[in-house]
Amino acid sequence: MAEYFVFDIAESLLRKLASFVCEEASRVCEVYEDIKGIKDTLSIVKGVLLDAEHKKEQRHGLREWIRQIQTVCLDAEDVLDGLECQNLRKQVLKASDSTRMKVAHFFSSSNSLVFRFRMAHQIKHVRRRLDKIAADGNKFGLERIDVDNRLVQRREVTYSHVDASGVIGRESDREEIIKLLMQPHPHGDGCGDESVCVIPIVGIGGLGKTTLAKLVFNDKRMDDLFQLKMWVCISDDFDIRQILIKIINSVSASDPAPTIALAHQENIKNFDIEQLQIVLKLKLSGQKYFLVLDDIWNDNRAKWIELKDLIKVGAVGSKILVTTRSNSIASMMGTVPSYVLEGLSMENCYALFNKWAFKEGEEKAYSNLVEIGKEIVKKCRGVPLAVRTLGSSLFLVFDLERWEFVRDHEIWNIKQNKDDILPALKLSYDQMPSCLRHIFAFFSLYPKDYGFCSAEILILWESLGLLQSLGGNRKLENIARQYIDELHARSFLEDFEDFGHYYYFKVHDLVHDLALFVGKEEHLMVNSFTRYIPEQIRYLSVVENDSLNYVLFPKSSRVRTILFPLKGTAVESKTLLHTWTTRYKHLRFLDLSDSSFDTLPSSIAKLKHLRTLFLDKCKIKRLPHFLCKLHNLQILSLRGCMELETLPKSLGMLISLRKLYITTKQSILPENEFASLRNLHTLSFEYCPNLKLLFRKEQLALLEVLIIQSCRSLEFLPLHVLPKLEVLIVSRCEMLNLNYGSPIHRLRMKFLHIEHCPKLHTLPQWIEGSVETLRTLLILNCHTLKMFPEWITTMSGLKRLHIVNCPKLLCLPGEMHSLTALDDLTIEGCPELCRKCEPKNGEFWSFIAHIKRVSIGETRKGKLLVRMLQQMRLRLRDQ
Repeated sequence: MAEYFVFDIAESLLRKLASFVCEEASRVCEVYEDIKGIKDTLSIVKGVLLDAEHKKEQRHGLREWIRQIQTVCLDAEDVLDGLECQNLRKQVLKASDSTRMKVAHFFSSSNSLVFRFRMAHQIKHVRRRLDKIAADGNKFGLERIDVDNRLVQRREVTYSHVDASGVIGRESDREEIIKLLMQPHPHGDGCGDESVCVIPIVGIGGLGKTTLAKLVFNDKRMDDLFQLKMWVCISDDFDIRQILIKIINSVSASDPAPTIALAHQENIKNFDIEQLQIVLKLKLSGQKYFLVLDDIWNDNRAKWIELKDLIKVGAVGSKILVTTRSNSIASMMGTVPSYVLEGLSMENCYALFNKWAFKEGEEKAYSNLVEIGKEIVKKCRGVPLAVRTLGSSLFLVFDLERWEFVRDHEIWNIKQNKDDILPALKLSYDQMPSCLRHIFAFFSLYPKDYGFCSAEILILWESLGLLQSLGGNRKLENIARQYIDELHARSFLEDFEDFGHYYYFKVHDLVHDLALFVGKEEHLMVNSFTRYIPEQIRYLSVVENDSLNYVLFPKSSRVRTILFPLKGTAVESKTLLHTWTTRYKHLRFLDLSDSSFDTLPSSIAKLKHLRTLFLDKCKIKRLPHFLCKLHNLQILSLRGCMELETLPKSLGMLISLRKLYITTKQSILPENEFASLRNLHTLSFEYCPNLKLLFRKEQLALLEVLIIQSCRSLEFLPLHVLPKLEVLIVSRCEMLNLNYGSPIHRLRMKFLHIEHCPKLHTLPQWIEGSVETLRTLLILNCHTLKMFPEWITTMSGLKRLHIVNCPKLLCLPGEMHSLTALDDLTIEGCPELCRKCEPKNGEFWSFIAHIKRVSIGETRKGKLLVRMLQQMRLRLRDQ
């Protein structure tokens, strides 16, 4: 059964109903009493919704009643959005001196008389529907519960992707696999027809096959045994060409010169299999390699033989480690007997559960809960993922009834398939507050094994109005981070890496299955297997281009999101785009990235509810003026639009704009238009080759994030006109002189990322103005950087310092011990400095020994940071 998120949606709608804009507009439209009636009825209904969610499986018809409430709430939200749109339009008209614009407004459908009549009709209709549905709910005898208290106090978030000391019960499994890898092939290292040994790990989902493979992959003995190590996740799609690209890129990722690696990744994306085979042979020939193929689902033997023939070009002794859930696939691929991974012992399960349910040693004070925990663990069938998620859901919960509720829940009695752990995950999911369950469903719009960068999922949630404070913090970016930390604390996220302003994570395959399960009523990921889209779907993603040729898109106007999460997928049909923009009038999020259109259909101007528009890498030369009529637009992305000659003159009419990402050929910006963007929070200039100046006089009063990337003509940064700047990212700006101008005494900078700035010999003095506020400092690929100034040790709040690929940096300031808040230090690609910072033996080790997490030399975190930034650039430069 699909899930509904009606409590969260009702809360959001009530906030809209209570807003000043809604109240004023309702008086103008003479529907104040109707709005008040909707608010009163919804307040009563909301009071019983939590009880309804608890009882929906026991009471016949209750699930359908919840669905009807959710539908009418979302429809009401669309109507109220129309009121807000009209208010924004009036603000623009008031600020404009254009007689032409005012005359056009008089004859448009937004004219006050026409608008008031239409809105009155729609609001009265919503009220009648809600009143009827609310009356129907009386028969269920629901109890009033006003507050959703399903919260968790978060443990400290860890950063290591696989900490061997934190993995319980897999030590002997790791040693057995390593023994197999160290043994010669049973038929001799020549192997006859088998030139590479394939070792399968087989087991049910959630057992920890991938974790075990990671433990082996990262074991130092593997570095001594093999010349090359490669990791490739396969998942559902066994596409030979894509697998070869992943293998080649995995080799290239270890390239010490990231610029070369980046260019290499760009070059091979359009290669055919014959060309890829040649590149692969060059990479692997004569090399004894270790390749992990993680999460295999393909049972087509012909495909496997084709791939194996292409990759058996390494030296004698090369090994492939495969993980799969299928015994038949393991037998098909393996050249040695499969390693069958068993469930954890009960003793190890208890230890794992206690680790996630209690603080260290805390379980001794709660013997009654420990006993109930043992009964819960028995239901998890030895599956670590199930044990961990349930333990996390009970962290710092000491209410006996809550533990008994988990133990005795009827979900355990549902008929399950063999080795099914979805009930355990679903039970953990049910413990989350409504707002978290709502945002979690949107992971179903992305394919399995998708690597999430924080900015993209934040934009989606923000566009749909899903970010609500869990504790008084109103800044959207912080609320999103709070949500992510909650999900991570509950073990719903993995491979989590924190870089300060941005962070990276994945969701486990089984957790992704759960997202598909709970989101299937309104969320759909369209692929080549999709033939029909149900009318109730509101949120769509497309992951395969071919699927657009035959999919029957719904005629309902309720679709709110159209997303293309994978690079290279895009809408190319103007007819289809016109259908979308005329049919789906309530769109909030529209992604047209990678499209080959050089013009946009005028029907986009009618999307008055639109919050986010992605036009990345489109061929557009000029943006149409009607785009500036989208007064609700909060996020506009023009990244990689290399043909874009100029920004529209009426850019300032986008008065709701919070985030603006620009690629343009302009050399000078229209300062007045930017100054009109009073809500602008994030501004990015990427691949603007002619841009010489940003701003000189006009202040961007609320701007908090500034990103400057690959602007080769830019000479200086006007930090004096950015009084609230907290995040600055500067990358690949060859002419930029970061030391330009006099030092600024007071800055609010919290995050600073400097990358590939050839003129940088030491850190600019203006950074000292953020001595009290700077939390994260990332320095990457600055090949001329020779020293850190002594004043860096006065950064009392600095928590994270990453120095990657700065080969001329030879020393650290002597007072590094003064950085008492610093708990995360990474130094990589700085040969001499790395040598001096070697643990215990290096001459600088005493300076940094107090830091909690120190990574010196080749680190996964440094590589991941470089790779993540490379991928961001690849998305823009793939023209």
